[in-house]
Amino acid sequence: MKTFLHVGCGPQNESQIKGFDNDDWKEIRFDIDENVNPDIVGTLTDMKLVKTGSVDAVHSAYNIDHIYPHEVPVALKEFYRVLNDDGIVFIRCPDIQTVCEAVVQDKLLEPLYETKDGHQISPIDILFGNRQEIAGGNEYMTKKCGFTYSVLDASFAEAGFKARYGGRLPFNGGELALVAFKQKKSEEEIKKIANPFFPS
Repeated sequence: MKTFLHVGCGPQNESQIKGFDNDDWKEIRFDIDENVNPDIVGTLTDMKLVKTGSVDAVHSAYNIDHIYPHEVPVALKEFYRVLNDDGIVFIRCPDIQTVCEAVVQDKLLEPLYETKDGHQISPIDILFGNRQEIAGGNEYMTKKCGFTYSVLDASFAEAGFKARYGGRLPFNGGELALVAFKQKKSEEEIKKIANPFFPS
């Protein structure tokens, strides 16, 4: 059985994550917030409690934008370190380009999408952090940086990932998704491995 490190797991579990929602994968839950009962408490930039080369995959959804730009290379190096030699990262984050297009249209406070629990999310929430969560005292939800697809892809390349596959998706008010491979792969291998993580 393969293991994946679910970075920024929150209360979510593997049954809710496309690509990891089968018996081939065992989840290791990792979060900065001990209140969500992760297996390991840590930060994107300090994963010292995760052994080097110990996981087959890292899943990171909507948390890379919660660290400062100068911390992004540190986080990606940590992702690289904890992966085994043939490991992958599947990452999702807001598409800042789509969000900025909405802002240019003077839609800063207009809802772009609704969460599963019924919260309306506007560009201001994506740019600076979920207002409702932050007002409730959850400062972990503050946003500190953003990405276009080309910037996200280049960041992984600079961290040493030999192959990458992904793009812009029309979900959650505009989303970026990328699978990064520690080792070089053929185009056929890349698509075969990456496709289960993307919407059909």
